[in-house]
Amino acid sequence: MTPLKKTKALIGEMGMTFSSAYVPSALCCPSRASILTGKYPHNHHVVNNTLEGNCSSKSWQKIQEPNTFPAILRSVCGYQTFFAGKYLNEYGAPDAGGLEHVPLGWSYWYALEKNSKYYNYTLSINGKARKHGENYSVDYLTDVLANISLGFLDYKSNSEPFFMMISTPAPHSPWTAAPQYQKTFQNVFAPRNKNFNIHGTNKHWLIRQAKTPMTNSSIQFLDSAFRKRWQTLLSVDDLVEKLVKRLEFNGELNNTYIFYTSDNGYHTGQFSLPIDKRQLYEFDIKVPLLVRGPGIKPNQTSKMLVANIDLGPTILDIAGYNPNKTQMDGMSLLPILRGASNLTWRSDVLVEYQGEGRNVTDPTCPSLSPGVSQCFPDCVCEDAYNNTYACVRTMSTQWNLQYCEFDDQEVFVEVYNLTADPDQITNIAKSIDPELLGKMNYRLMMLQSCSGPTCRTPGVFDPGYRFDPRLMFNNHGSVRTRRFSKHPL
Repeated sequence: MTPLKKTKALIGEMGMTFSSAYVPSALCCPSRASILTGKYPHNHHVVNNTLEGNCSSKSWQKIQEPNTFPAILRSVCGYQTFFAGKYLNEYGAPDAGGLEHVPLGWSYWYALEKNSKYYNYTLSINGKARKHGENYSVDYLTDVLANISLGFLDYKSNSEPFFMMISTPAPHSPWTAAPQYQKTFQNVFAPRNKNFNIHGTNKHWLIRQAKTPMTNSSIQFLDSAFRKRWQTLLSVDDLVEKLVKRLEFNGELNNTYIFYTSDNGYHTGQFSLPIDKRQLYEFDIKVPLLVRGPGIKPNQTSKMLVANIDLGPTILDIAGYNPNKTQMDGMSLLPILRGASNLTWRSDVLVEYQGEGRNVTDPTCPSLSPGVSQCFPDCVCEDAYNNTYACVRTMSTQWNLQYCEFDDQEVFVEVYNLTADPDQITNIAKSIDPELLGKMNYRLMMLQSCSGPTCRTPGVFDPGYRFDPRLMFNNHGSVRTRRFSKHPL
């Protein structure tokens, strides 16, 4: 958020900033699907960025798109709905309806074909393809999205309420900044926090395989990436300012809620992983969330544990539709935003990820077994088919804890006390109270199979929590473990 000075002033300082906002999966497509559906990945079945992983697949279009919160806003609440930017990574794929496909629920549709670009891209304009080139003044995507959005604000119907979702690829790679910002932040480097460029001891094998210390070329690369990401965000900051000013000019600012967030975090050198997301740690699963709007007092910070599955229920609640009528897993944030007292809130959220990788050896890394992916030239891989895990992220008055299990040959467990160890350096799985470990294992199994209201039951540290150790064992006396879905469809 550092480069986003206008965004912080116009949204955060005019409303509420959530300091504990998480995504249930640290990857673009599963996370975006969670925003749209209000569901955990095991319920919307988008597990990675591929068509096979249900990313904008025919199955997604048939089963999930009719039940997204924009579809409800349009069909039930009478909203005019507007989308501009990156939708899902495989949107526009020929095998999934191409750019002619306009998802249910959108009155105005300006969606990017496939994944992030800044120039030389194609947009679906209400189902018709429009190609863009590389002329900054007419093609730079962040600015194009700003102009399309301003146009909608000027020409929309004033007889119906409106909802806009503007999804800038920035700061996603290829990190192409606008010309006027390409020389900014020359003295900025990726944060050198305690977990930067250290070996991830007592962690699952994918972290252990990273080479420590990183090469000078890797460090220069990740520093450059960090700098360029900030540069691209300056245009996003301009977009936010233009929108807020236009809403104010049109006399609609005081009657409009504005949310600012992201689909995942990012790491640059933590535990010697050069750059990517996909991991279970705070740097990948934690995101900004800033909200302003009617009834929200300025300059507030909330420590409540929230997730992007809460955005759909919140927006439906704002529109006057009871989110409990849906199958959404999340909770409406409206009581928090409006300052409700004596609020009973959740103490944990689920984080889950199904690793990407095929049964072939990566050409950049022949020394590692088949199944790795996202490998760098010095043979550090950011993902693998068995980088498949599920976590309970718990925050209560007593505990700030993360408990994770892996679906790999080691059935690896990682546990972190983030009060004592915010950088998640020390895995305490072997030293923590075994009874607490058992409770966390059981809670994880419960959340991995939850749906709707059962995703909102009391957590391990809540007064209403009930734990029956007999449920941990099957009829043969062996410990019951969670199941990971291998076939999402």
